[in-house]
Amino acid sequence: MRGIGGADRPAEQTTTFGFPRDTFRILHVSTGNVCRSPITERLTRHFVAERLGVLGGGLIVESAGTWGHEGARMEENAETVLSEFGADAAGFTGRELLDEHVIMADLVLTATRDHRAQVISMGHSAGLRTFTLKEFTRLVRAIDPATLPPLEEGVVLRARALVRAAAALRGWLLAPTAEADEVYDPYGAPLPFFRSIGDEIRDALDPVVTALTGVPART
Repeated sequence: MRGIGGADRPAEQTTTFGFPRDTFRILHVSTGNVCRSPITERLTRHFVAERLGVLGGGLIVESAGTWGHEGARMEENAETVLSEFGADAAGFTGRELLDEHVIMADLVLTATRDHRAQVISMGHSAGLRTFTLKEFTRLVRAIDPATLPPLEEGVVLRARALVRAAAALRGWLLAPTAEADEVYDPYGAPLPFFRSIGDEIRDALDPVVTALTGVPART
């Protein structure tokens, strides 16, 4: 099997699409990729680094937008929210969601159900690895951490097992309401609304990062 750059790789070291198995890519998706998905991307990086001391171990966290503002900077209020969480907004530029982003992603977390539907409609066998953020949180809460590989075996192996377990539970744990899986768009809203969206994202990410790393948040 051919890997990135055309190098030969043993089949057991590659994914279905030929990308190396020593990485795990999380792709956060919203509309413009200037508010919700940048906040979620940078908070994920920040929280993982807090738990593990560094963002590494093959974990890659990215974002894009279904109507992404290519090359745009993050909304100023989104930057403010991130700084208040102690996360870094530096160097961010918006991206339009492309097929290659979905192909390379091991887990796609979207802001809304419409975003999830758009990602799945792109194909690339994305259905089993695409969830809204809040949907994934609900499923992760139902997974016994003891059933996941220990962190000593690597965060990549643990993350892959987590996605498989969540996909298996999807039909059993439905949202109480349609709105329960939505993170609403704060674009153009005042800072207090951005802060409320930031709090929603933080609360949804916390159990996900705990499950990924096996390390709870500091109290």
